[in-house]
Amino acid sequence: MAETLLFNALREAIDEEMARDPSVFVLGEDVGHYGGSYKVTKDLYKKYGDLRVLDTPIAENAFTGMAVGAAMTGLRPIIEGMNMGFLLLAFNQIANNAGMLRYTSGGNFKIPLVVRGPGGVGRQLGAEHSQRLEAYFQGVPGLKMVACSTPYNAKGLLKSAIRDDNPVIFFEHVLLYNLKQDLPEEEYLLPLDKAETVREGNDVTILTYSRMRHHVMQAVKTLEKEGFDPEVIDLISLKPLDFETIGASIRKTHRVIIVEECMRSGGIGAEITASINDRLFDELDAPVIRLASQDIPTPYNGTLENLTIVQPAQIVEAVQKLVALKV
Repeated sequence: MAETLLFNALREAIDEEMARDPSVFVLGEDVGHYGGSYKVTKDLYKKYGDLRVLDTPIAENAFTGMAVGAAMTGLRPIIEGMNMGFLLLAFNQIANNAGMLRYTSGGNFKIPLVVRGPGGVGRQLGAEHSQRLEAYFQGVPGLKMVACSTPYNAKGLLKSAIRDDNPVIFFEHVLLYNLKQDLPEEEYLLPLDKAETVREGNDVTILTYSRMRHHVMQAVKTLEKEGFDPEVIDLISLKPLDFETIGASIRKTHRVIIVEECMRSGGIGAEITASINDRLFDELDAPVIRLASQDIPTPYNGTLENLTIVQPAQIVEAVQKLVALKV
């Protein structure tokens, strides 16, 4: 086992897959000589050359379209967005091209494409650099969406995403890059469609993902001291959702809280709530509670920024209220 930072875990995944498969290449702004905005591709150009670690102009729609075309010819592009919010400039290429070409070509083309990069609410990065794009892409057919939350799952999921024959939107949180964890020295891959039960419990199911996993676990420390026994599930796969794991937990606890950093209106939590009510309504002893970001652009002011997203104390309060409800 070796202690590894999350951004280095991602770098290891890319390095290993590029060494394994010559069709894998990276493209994006400053991914080559600069090493990426968060150093995920640091020094890879020295090992693989400028044509496999390709610096692009500031033109997201152009290089994303190029990557889709490359994937159609059998290459396996990895797009790094300098900031995930900038990839809204390439929404047409991701949605209308990457997401649909396998279907509209009658299966004649595969689109083995990974779109990855930093996102989420950082520390005073301002509204345009604090985007959460999960809700934007969840309604696009043909895309898979994964949100990593630890160095271990970041590496295993990215390797699987690179090998997948479908386009994968790979969400990384800007505040998790320096998270440390011991990683196995041997190769491992993780499934793109499975949630992780982080903590087993009986009182309430807490569904979360990305950075909010860590806010939830902070809240759990307080809840344990108060005698509560929450079950915590890191969704990881946002599209498709792992309803086998979600359903098994709800049938045990009969109460659900969804904690996310995405917007409340039309977010991942809204979709999960609707799906739970469709499939598992009779298992619920109380309404589903959603804790999500406020529907406003993220303020630059640090105090205001913290007020827009879910904090551990709010999670503690929600569990206290939900478990106190009588059947």
